[in-house]
Amino acid sequence: MKPPDRETVKPLPGAVAFLGMGLSAAVCVAIGVGLGLWADSAWHTAPALLVVGLLLGVGAAAFMVVGQIRRYL
Repeated sequence: MKPPDRETVKPLPGAVAFLGMGLSAAVCVAIGVGLGLWADSAWHTAPALLVVGLLLGVGAAAFMVVGQIRRYL
């Protein structure tokens, strides 16, 4: 069995890549929660829009992390 070519081997992610994934997930969730809190205070719908913002933030975070992981697959 011959070893794979250097062009087909993808580099493994380092600590900086994992830090970037965690940071982007945290920012997405924070923005969602922040917008939810702001919308709740503006339209007096607490806590409905906070929950919506949280769910949208978690969904965006998952989308971002999956997109970053696919680079290494």
